[in-house]
Amino acid sequence: MLAQEVARKYAKALFLSIKERDLIDPAYEQFQSLRELIRTAPGTLQALSGPRIPLDKKIDLIKRVFGDAMDPLHVEFLSVLTRKRRISFLPDIIDELRRLIEAEKGMCRVTVITAVELSNTEEEKLRQRLETRTGQTVLLEKTVDPHILGGMIVMVDGETIDGSVRHALKRLEEQLVRLKVH
Repeated sequence: MLAQEVARKYAKALFLSIKERDLIDPAYEQFQSLRELIRTAPGTLQALSGPRIPLDKKIDLIKRVFGDAMDPLHVEFLSVLTRKRRISFLPDIIDELRRLIEAEKGMCRVTVITAVELSNTEEEKLRQRLETRTGQTVLLEKTVDPHILGGMIVMVDGETIDGSVRHALKRLEEQLVRLKVH
């Protein structure tokens, strides 16, 4: 819970700053690249959040590593997180920032879980239906899970629509258990 609160607070502050300076697109790209770096090289974040390296050396490291690759505002943001000992929350902050930027741009992420890979035609039809429903540009995050047997599970805007065969069978089983036979 603390991570989400910290992420919201810092992401919102950064979002307002980048929006004011018209840096939404560069921030989106730069922080997505940073998120990928953290995912592939977790030692980077551990070094910045751990106690072994003195604070002034951490700030210097941030400026040397990210100074040419990121906007100065973003580098300063990383320095502030480090000074306030909040750098360990960076992945959550980036995820929240991504959500804020995508909402600002009229985009929404939708997770779709299917038993088998969707064809291009099925994916496009689903995307169109979801865009009609949400009124936003839909970014599909697809996952294949054969355990759902068939159908799909769609997660959009905090709502889960479970149209899987597994879920339907579970509901049928619950109805049969409640059914009284004379």
